[in-house]
Amino acid sequence: MTTPEYTIDEVCDRGKQIYREQIQVLVEPQENGKFIVIDVESGDYEIDADSLVAGDRLRERRPDSIGFLGRVGYESAYNMGWAGAHRND
Repeated sequence: MTTPEYTIDEVCDRGKQIYREQIQVLVEPQENGKFIVIDVESGDYEIDADSLVAGDRLRERRPDSIGFLGRVGYESAYNMGWAGAHRND
């Protein structure tokens, strides 16, 4: 089976659209804070408190899935940041 190629932006756009149009009403607010992995081809998804567990379960059912990772009730799955070291020049 040939897997379609998507850019990262396309995967994100499709995942967010599927979530908004098909899944959000089914999972919010009872699953808020959990991770969701959505197959952007089929719309199948898995939810778990552990993002790796959710991804593994989706891949067990759909080995060729193209996954989008999100977090139920949040804009993004992870928040990232850093603080630079204090320098005394």
